[in-house]
Amino acid sequence: MSSANASPLWQPDRERIDRAQVTRFQSWAAEHHGAPASGGYAALHRWSVDELDTFWKAVTEWFDVRFSTPCTRVLGDRSMPGAEWFPGATLNYAEHALRAAGTRADEPALLYVDETHEPSPVTWAELRRQVASLTAELRSLGVRPGDRISGYLPNIPQAVVALLATAAVGGVWTSCAPDFGARSVLDRFQQVEPVVLFTVDGYRYGGKEHDRRDTVAELRRELPTLRAVVHIPLLGTEAPEGALEWSALTAADVEPVFEQVPFDHPLWVLYSSGTTGLPKAIVQSQGGILVEHLKQLGLHCDLGPEDRFFWYTSTGWMMWNFLVSGLLTGTTIVLYDGSPGYPDTGAQWRIAERTGATLYGTSAAYVMACRKAGVHPSRDFDLSRVQCVATTGSPLPPDGFRWLHDEVRDDLWIASVSGGTDVCSCFAGAVPTLPVHIGELQAPGLGTDLQSWDPAGKPVIDEVGELVVTNPMPSMPVRFWNDPDGSRYHGSYFDTYPGVWRHGDWITVTSRGSVVIHGRSDSTLNRQGVRMGSADIYEAVERLPEIKESLVIGVEQPDGGYWMPLFVHLAPGAVLDDALLDRIRRTIREQLSPRHVPDEVIEVPGVPHTLTGKRIEVPVKRLLQGASLEKAVNVGSVDDVELLRFYEDLARKRS
Repeated sequence: MSSANASPLWQPDRERIDRAQVTRFQSWAAEHHGAPASGGYAALHRWSVDELDTFWKAVTEWFDVRFSTPCTRVLGDRSMPGAEWFPGATLNYAEHALRAAGTRADEPALLYVDETHEPSPVTWAELRRQVASLTAELRSLGVRPGDRISGYLPNIPQAVVALLATAAVGGVWTSCAPDFGARSVLDRFQQVEPVVLFTVDGYRYGGKEHDRRDTVAELRRELPTLRAVVHIPLLGTEAPEGALEWSALTAADVEPVFEQVPFDHPLWVLYSSGTTGLPKAIVQSQGGILVEHLKQLGLHCDLGPEDRFFWYTSTGWMMWNFLVSGLLTGTTIVLYDGSPGYPDTGAQWRIAERTGATLYGTSAAYVMACRKAGVHPSRDFDLSRVQCVATTGSPLPPDGFRWLHDEVRDDLWIASVSGGTDVCSCFAGAVPTLPVHIGELQAPGLGTDLQSWDPAGKPVIDEVGELVVTNPMPSMPVRFWNDPDGSRYHGSYFDTYPGVWRHGDWITVTSRGSVVIHGRSDSTLNRQGVRMGSADIYEAVERLPEIKESLVIGVEQPDGGYWMPLFVHLAPGAVLDDALLDRIRRTIREQLSPRHVPDEVIEVPGVPHTLTGKRIEVPVKRLLQGASLEKAVNVGSVDDVELLRFYEDLARKRS
């Protein structure tokens, strides 16, 4: 490690360490469950992975998880994939998310903010009432445990109500943001065959209204399993024929009835694109998400009833699901629906100020954009309530740490965190009792046996290796949808090291126990934390007659930037002029999403393949990051080595 990192950027004081929930949990767990009373976080973490069953039992007791049927043991089967958590136990996620309504009925559960930046509260009592009303209506529509319910919704209170009502009836929630085009949404929703669709007529972004009624009509046509469509008139239009009105379904004043479901009963489906085929439809469980998020939000993020939790996200990203889980700790959650930089780059800081956010989460890309734009958060906004600024989506560069320290507050807790849609949680990141070193994540999470492995499967310290998790986590997928023999699930994480989760990130575990993330070790694209596969882009672009073949690469850069070029091999006679460039970009923007639009479109003499005909993505990525041809690829496995020299030359010219 460099000497520059020898002294921490931030160190929590004694008072902060003593009042942190993780400190109190450790003392209690030492008294009741044999956890180490001394040795701080490192000792607690070691115990949490060595005594996995005891640790998770302690978490359920500390957070008073209500099992309507108690479990017989914590881990019935600990093999991966296929670990069996809390066999025999029944519970309900939504019941826990609404518990604070009993004691804090008139306080805000949600603070909703649109591009006017004026917060509008929804109280705990009102949230509980709306969920109860919608739950009863879903049951009357014939929704049964296990039925899928989908949302084509922005980050608005109605989305939270719909998710919680779905969980309350034992349904399975799935959502996409309305900036996704019809094809992207159908690639996701058609896999799970929803029976209900919640949708808006449009959304506002960047000061403009975006009408989505045509897209909604296409979704209705292409989702034959729908029994009901629920219309939320965000732009004030009338409900389309045959749709139900949101206001009518949420008007009743009834008591909520929470279906008690098995611990591993599906809660939601998230989507994470691989490099081929449809997006992976990842199924996580009610119980697994409940206990993992209680641990993550209550102990690592140190959230409780006095806090306000704001994370800039959309309903198409796992961070939205994570944000909603803030309700589990009795925290007020802030829902922002709008552009991250409207009307100016400082918009998110203004929202943090106006909502009194105590934990504010954003992307590393936004932090770096603020630095570049000369934003001065502490000069221009009252951020005295902000205790922690957390970042994810991509690694926060060292300059980002320094900027937050200098421009927000010198005693600010900066939590760079890293996890994945695949577990809807963090593998490493926030610990309120540990120092922060520039460019590093504070530590692996409790109960997460995170290691860095070399190709032979040996753990390495202070060296770059593959991010692996060697013991199960409760929020690991119970399965992928439409993967009956589990082969796609197994192939996604367990092919490289049998029985061990390989995530696809390059990391260093340091000798002081912190973690450095270096970016993806595979070819999955990661744009501002939203992971997606290249296959979607190939399908859209190669429909254009001028494009013979294409290759898209996402390159993490040393300054924290992310360069996503699209390489195109043109059909004979085609020219990459402004008109074709415009059509390529428009095709991707409209058929996939604005996030998929590449930074550059570059004409190439050809696309390299393996001898079996698969496009070579990871070696090209490594070439673009500066690796030599010999280090980047086994040349004997390539159909045309000369093509790779083009990408090697391009990398040299760019550096």
